Parts: sequence; structure tokens; C-alpha cells
Amino acid sequence: MTVFGMVSAVAGLIKIRYLVDKAMIDNMVFRTHYRLTSAILFVSCIIVTANNLIGYPIQCIHDRVNHPHVINTFCWITYTFTLPHEQGKHIGTEVAHPGLGNENQDKTYHSYYQWVPFMLFFQGVMFYVPHWIWKNWEQGKVRMITEGLRGSLVGGREEREGRQNRLVQYLIETMHLHNTYAFGYFLCEALNFVNVIINIIMTDKFLGGTFMTYGTEVIRFSNTDQENRTDPMVSIFPRVTKCTFTKFGPSGTIQKHDALCVLALNILNEKIYIFLWFWFILVAFLSGLAICYSAAVILLPNTRETILKRRFRFGAPNSVDTIIRRTQVGDFLLLHLLGQNMNLMVFGEILDELVRRLNFGSNSNLPSAPSTLEMSPIYPEIEKYGDSGSEGTTTTIW
Repeated sequence: MTVFGMVSAVAGLIKIRYLVDKAMIDNMVFRTHYRLTSAILFVSCIIVTANNLIGYPIQCIHDRVNHPHVINTFCWITYTFTLPHEQGKHIGTEVAHPGLGNENQDKTYHSYYQWVPFMLFFQGVMFYVPHWIWKNWEQGKVRMITEGLRGSLVGGREEREGRQNRLVQYLIETMHLHNTYAFGYFLCEALNFVNVIINIIMTDKFLGGTFMTYGTEVIRFSNTDQENRTDPMVSIFPRVTKCTFTKFGPSGTIQKHDALCVLALNILNEKIYIFLWFWFILVAFLSGLAICYSAAVILLPNTRETILKRRFRFGAPNSVDTIIRRTQVGDFLLLHLLGQNMNLMVFGEILDELVRRLNFGSNSNLPSAPSTLEMSPIYPEIEKYGDSGSEGTTTTIW
């Protein structure tokens, strides 16, 4: 399978679907975790396993070994090493390559390159897990109750009004029953933030404690004098290392063979991890902002009022005040998710109807609406649908 084919298989994580086909059950920061970040990590995993991009991942030079592929295999499955005290010396006069020289010094061993693909794949799965938890917690509720109302205005006015009345009736009958639903969402949002912090720490441990300062070192390197600078990417991801291979000689004595090994794979690893350093920092920052936003929604009614007025352009003061006073956090989260799945005009009509029923009750000269138990017939796919059209699978609305 070609590299392009494997990458195309991952492209589904960042696919763009029409709003009418798929309900959105989270925010943009949430989607950055399980779509963009997971896709980046999976694609990176594919790239580092595609040997045809760089040739052999390791090639060792030794004149006295008849089968060089034996040393290549041995050094790949064991380890290679560099000498940290030889870093920063002038190449060609003091050392042959960065980090190589007299072995009577402390050595830095490198064996991480065996595990890079597995590590990247595992991290990609980790970034998808909070979404998987929320999708199963959410159980396709938003998709079912917005069926026929998402996206652009479609269908006849009578049909749309009927769906809107049934949705409002559902909101009235389930008022104050969505706090557990909201708890699951906020929990998974917190898991996103914790997950990215864990990934930063885990990557730092994986690379021997060098990842935390990797990005700042690269920035400092790019701003220093070209004649007197040490590339941190070369010291962390050396391109030429040493390997010691021992075997028995003709008389049974142990012979020691030193080989220089070219780690061509590190030319990819250094670029991947410098990108991941900046990306993880960005995602952690955005996740922190998302948690602060959610905390404001939970703790500050003024924030919910601002969202209704600015985000959804629902500006009638008395109506906004009614919604804020009569709803709880779980109810507001559901309204927020409904609003981002609907046309603003349709959502405004639903909020107006909801306010009227909250103020005057369901029997104040309003058209009668069926019970929420009768909502199923207006959604032809409510009994059975897959992940291709929803964010979960369920057979009930509440």
C-alpha cells in the first residue's frame, strides 16, 4: 500500500460533512483533539514507517564485517550511542560528526527510534478516547431531536413548524433533566486538557527529558551565529551514531567491532517532534481557554446571557432573562448544541416558542403538540442509524 493510500485512509478523521448530515455535539476545540490531532499523529506514524521515503532507516559502516546487514539489524534492535561531551565541536577538524569521538567518556544511548511509530499511534488513540467517551455518553440525542431542522431551511412551513413544536414540547417535558448529560460533556472536555498535558510529559520521558525545552532550543538555535551554534535537533535526534558489535574470532577470542551508523529516519523524527512541540502547546492553550469558557457558562449567568445575544442573536431582553432564570446548566448546554446545529432563524423561533410556554404554560392559546413519546414517527431513522449519520447509536431520545 502506498504512502498516499495510507494517508488517505486517515483523512476521514478531518473530513468535512454537510451540517444536515451530521449533528455537531461538541465545539471546535474539542474537534481539534479527536480530528486534527489524532490525524496528525496517525499520519506521522505512517510517514516514519514508510521506508521508501528515506531508504533504509539505519545503515552502519564497517570494513571488517562481511555481512553489513547483520550489523544494521543488530544496531537497530539494540541501541546506538553518542558522546554528549563531543557536541558543539567543529565538524571536520575536531570531530567527524556531532557527538562522536573518544569513547572514554559518558555515553548517551539511543533506542527510542524503534518505538517512535508505536508511540505516535498510541498517542493518536489517546486523543480520540475523550470523544469516544462523550459520543457514547451523548447517545445521539442532539441528532435525533434536530432531525429535519439542521442546516438550511428545507421542507414546507407546516412541516417545519410541526417539528419545532414537538422539539419545544420535548424541551419543556425534560426541563432540568439534562444535568447528567452536561456533566458528561464537561468531564470529557476536562479529559481533553488532561490528555494533552499527559502527552507532553509522556513524550518528554520518551525522549529522555529533552522534549520540554526542545522547541525553545530550536528557536534559540535559529537566532544564534551560524559559526558557533549547536543544532539541538542533531543532539536529540543524531543522524550519525556509533554502535559496538562483538563476535567470536577464528581462535575463539572475542572481537569488538565499532561501526558508524547513519540514522536516516531521524531526519523525519526531528521535524515531526518539533511540529508536535508547537502543536501540543497550542492545543493545551486552547483547551485551557475552553475549560475557562465552560466554567464561566456554569458559574456566571451573565455569560449565558451574552451567548444567547451575541452567538445566537436572540436579543429580546425579557425572553433572554426568562431562559436564564428558568433553565439549568444542562438545559442551557442542550440549547447551545441545538443552536449550533440549526439555522439562526429556526433556532430563534424555537426559543420564542419555549419562552412563551415557560411564561404562560402549554395551554395558553398555543397549538397543541403531541407528547414527546409521539416524536418518533417524524424521524424516519430514529430507530436505526449508524455513525455515518450521527455521533452515536441509540434507540431512545431520553
